[in-house]
Amino acid sequence: MVRTPEILSLGSSTIMGCCLRRLQLLSTCVAFSLGASVGTWKGTIGNWSMFIWCFCFVVTLINLIVELCELEDHFPFSWDNFLITCNCYSALLCLSASIIYPATYIQFLPDSRYRDRTITSTAFSCLAFVAYAMEVAWTRAQPNMITGYMATVPGLLKGLETIVACVIFVFISSPYLYLHQPALVWCVAVYSICFLLSSVALLLNLGKCDNRLPVPFPIFQVVLTLLSVLLYATALVLWPLYQFNQKFGGQPQRSSDVSCSNRLTSLVCTWNQRLAVASLTAINLLIYVTDLVFSVHLDFVSG
Repeated sequence: MVRTPEILSLGSSTIMGCCLRRLQLLSTCVAFSLGASVGTWKGTIGNWSMFIWCFCFVVTLINLIVELCELEDHFPFSWDNFLITCNCYSALLCLSASIIYPATYIQFLPDSRYRDRTITSTAFSCLAFVAYAMEVAWTRAQPNMITGYMATVPGLLKGLETIVACVIFVFISSPYLYLHQPALVWCVAVYSICFLLSSVALLLNLGKCDNRLPVPFPIFQVVLTLLSVLLYATALVLWPLYQFNQKFGGQPQRSSDVSCSNRLTSLVCTWNQRLAVASLTAINLLIYVTDLVFSVHLDFVSG
């Protein structure tokens, strides 16, 4: 089956594409296997990393099978756009696992074979991120290739917003972190609302439904992003205030948290979870602000 450059698929059976796809399968499989061998699934944070590696492996394997069987034309959507979306999300997911997994495990493990396996697992997770990112870059470099939304700056920012929100959800999976204060419940509501808003904007664009709105999509997207910025700004103030300020029932010092006295290898202590959420809130607010500035400049200033 000969394909011209105009209809070249992201999953074409070229040497570069096949090598990257097999590298992705190998790296995610090894990362998952090594993580399982040290009992990573025992903790919530570990479950997130294990899910990422398993999910990316399965999705990549399915995509490879579809391409080898040449079934791309049987799907009711653009296979190229779907594939680059999968690769972008897989790259972002593996990047998050490569950061969170060692930060919550390696530093607490003594020198042993378990520590070595954890370090090796992290290395293969980083390798998976590089492999997915290289495929996205390689795809964009193809001549006459129509780049999918996720491979653009707005698409990547929207993907980052949803993934950082997912990581926040992992850290606040224990209700006792926020149920004792209405202000903290509001913060959780902010994370959920903004995640839904970003997901809606992303799905509308990926599903080619952006032209069905009663208002122009750029205006719709800017309004959603502005609302998310304002909501996240309140969470950035309230979460640290009620978690670390003693006047509002918080714990300013890590040493005051009993759960942090035991150096557990599969659990993150409560104070560290609170700090992680505060840091991720600031990071996601910065991403939303960048998204807002870029969207306004792209759609209203440059346009």
